[in-house]
Amino acid sequence: MSKFTRFIRHQRRIRHAIYQTERTIKRSVIRTGLVMLGLITLHASLMVLLEGMTLWQGLWLTLTTITTVGFGDISPATPLGQAATIGLIYLCGITLMTFLISDYVDFRIARREKIRCGLWDWNMEEHILIINSPKYNSEDYFIRLIAQIRENAEYVDTPIQLLNTNFPSGLPDFLRELGAVHVHGTPSNPADLKKAGAERAKHIVVLARNEYASDSDSFTFDVAHRLYELHVCHKTIIECVIDGNRQRMKDLGVKSVLRPIRNYPEIIVRSMDAPGSEVIIEDMFTRANDHPHRYPVWLEGEPWADVVNALVQANLGTALGYVTKEGDVVAHPNGNDHVHAQSLIVLVKTDLQPEEKQVTKALEDYFQLQISRRIQTNQEDITEQTADSDLNLDTKSESKPESKSEQQANLGDEKP
Repeated sequence: MSKFTRFIRHQRRIRHAIYQTERTIKRSVIRTGLVMLGLITLHASLMVLLEGMTLWQGLWLTLTTITTVGFGDISPATPLGQAATIGLIYLCGITLMTFLISDYVDFRIARREKIRCGLWDWNMEEHILIINSPKYNSEDYFIRLIAQIRENAEYVDTPIQLLNTNFPSGLPDFLRELGAVHVHGTPSNPADLKKAGAERAKHIVVLARNEYASDSDSFTFDVAHRLYELHVCHKTIIECVIDGNRQRMKDLGVKSVLRPIRNYPEIIVRSMDAPGSEVIIEDMFTRANDHPHRYPVWLEGEPWADVVNALVQANLGTALGYVTKEGDVVAHPNGNDHVHAQSLIVLVKTDLQPEEKQVTKALEDYFQLQISRRIQTNQEDITEQTADSDLNLDTKSESKPESKSEQQANLGDEKP
């Protein structure tokens, strides 16, 4: 029964703390503290006058008594001193101390509840601010998004703040463990944007509230315009449902406009640490402009750098990876790797998609040219080596010493 009673009292105290405003609690703490300070000063002064103590001894006695420590090394001896201690400390001081402790506990409870419910002003700087929340599976989405942000070494310790109305009872534990905090509010309210520190944020991400509803763009545009008024659009990434509305967002100076792709929040992270890469990634999801295509081309140990060069020089596309003979996909291999593959995955232009025979011919022509160049280089090396050996033989023959008979003949020629 005692545990139940303590629980009821605790819940009443929480409600009491929540219903009070922070200003009211602070005012109460300050008022009680000032009264307590005056009481301590008065009692210490009376101990000096009535008991003949020094000021330090009077203060020591007052504090040890009011905190119920009571060492007993100093105590009032006169009736007037004892009466002053009873009236000022036993009756008034200890009561005020309980009030002061109670107000402080209320303040701590109120602060904790404001943090839990998203009503606390974090006063953050250089943080990542994520505005709005997906309509479906928002918790799972935020887990993936924040986990991907933490994978980047630059953002491992960067504060992350969520501004939405989805967590009135506080963030789940697994989001708090990832270092996220919450501000309960709507971004269309300038006061909530200010509380979330939009002007001091390092990156701002505005999510579409419903990735399947076109009217989400209306709310998103309103948020974008408020961020434009704060002069922070240059660091804002926005999700836009209807492609026709993209230009309206870009006209505000938004850093990047993306389609809401809920299964791949990594695209948003790429737009933070490598601006522009999100455009390439997003382009691969559609057949517009460019798209990856698979070509059944067999390779038998050719260097990957040569494969890429062959397709680029033929103006057919960019090789992104290959499929091994076992069926495994290898993306972005090393340039020096010798590739044994059954297929190539190539990024091609949608309106100029090459045929399989064009890719095959480009590879054959490139490698045939490489072979011809090697043969020509080898022949030139052999020719140079032959010329060098002949030159060496001529030099040796010219420097060979004369034989004995040749010397005698030369001497005979020199006689008169």
